[in-house]
Amino acid sequence: MEKPRRTQLYDLHRQTAKMTIFAGFEMPIWYKGIIPEHLAVRNSVGIFDVSHMGRVIITGVDSESFLNYVITNDVSRLSPNSAQYSVMCNEKGGIIDDFVVYRLEAEKFLVVFNAGNREKDYEWLLKNSNNFEVKIENVSDDVAMFAVQGPNAEKTLQKISTTNLSNIQRFKCGNTRLTDVEAFVSRTGYTGEDGFEVFVWDAPLAKPDNAVKVWKAVLDAGKPFGIEQCGLGARDTLRLEAGLCLYGNDIDETTTPLEARLRFVVKFQKPNFIGKEALLKQKEEGIKRKRVGILMTEKGIPRQGFKIYSEENEEIGYLTSGTFSPLLKRGIGMGYIKTEQAQEGNTVKVEIRGKLVKAEIVSFPFYNPEKYGYKRKTAMSEQ
Repeated sequence: MEKPRRTQLYDLHRQTAKMTIFAGFEMPIWYKGIIPEHLAVRNSVGIFDVSHMGRVIITGVDSESFLNYVITNDVSRLSPNSAQYSVMCNEKGGIIDDFVVYRLEAEKFLVVFNAGNREKDYEWLLKNSNNFEVKIENVSDDVAMFAVQGPNAEKTLQKISTTNLSNIQRFKCGNTRLTDVEAFVSRTGYTGEDGFEVFVWDAPLAKPDNAVKVWKAVLDAGKPFGIEQCGLGARDTLRLEAGLCLYGNDIDETTTPLEARLRFVVKFQKPNFIGKEALLKQKEEGIKRKRVGILMTEKGIPRQGFKIYSEENEEIGYLTSGTFSPLLKRGIGMGYIKTEQAQEGNTVKVEIRGKLVKAEIVSFPFYNPEKYGYKRKTAMSEQ
């Protein structure tokens, strides 16, 4: 059996965290506990180590046209220091991965992959780059990456940043120094909250000093706000409350972006991209299933693989993710059901331990966006 990989912060994590194996990495699943970590992010600020994710730099005169060929979104719309969410599809329109693309310069891009797809995605890019003048550099093990998330994320990071972070709007990014360490920050995340993802450029696995220094500095800066170190457990409950997909659960190579309600990242007006033909055909014919939010109206926690039934007890789909929502204090989940049954407000039933338990189809996010998440009414500066 292959030895688990470790991030630059492994020695720090193991002192205080409960560890688990995820995507081949030994990672913290929690420190204090999933619920306190989750609520810290919703109400104030938390920090996650996401260095296990894959990072590649793509440069060259054809970097834009190459990316536009392999992904569904349109990177020509990105100005330098901007980012966008996208997916990469196979010829059948199935999702190879979902990720964020950052335009660093006119001919320089950063792509951040899901941890479980690091090798697969890198190989796919190499395989499809033959007709393009590009250089694809895998920097996954040389760059540390943290997520600082929550309504007090900006105030926390600002204390140690040389850049005015209020100038970096959502899905914008830029270089900065954090406690005299060269870094790159983007106003992105996987929690539904406002926040930043931090890249520490010079932090190879063999010499993690810069990564450790920045992590500790963020923790010190966040102390007045009650910052919590957060593990993968809270990362999962937060993204699920926000209605965000987890690759391998909610999307995979048998799922298309149209079925997954990710139509907004598919730009059909582009001349050509891998999977375009299959997706156009599906768009014209209509999708047979659709990703939906499931909110339990009776007691029960939905889990991956549980079956979904109509009010008339007809099997109409299945859960791909499910959990107990620390915010709503109810069971929530997402899954795929027949398109004709996918109207919001419809009553459905989830089979839990042999019993059919009532639930409702709801929109994403599960929480009230006026009270929580990056769209919350209370401005960051007023908190």
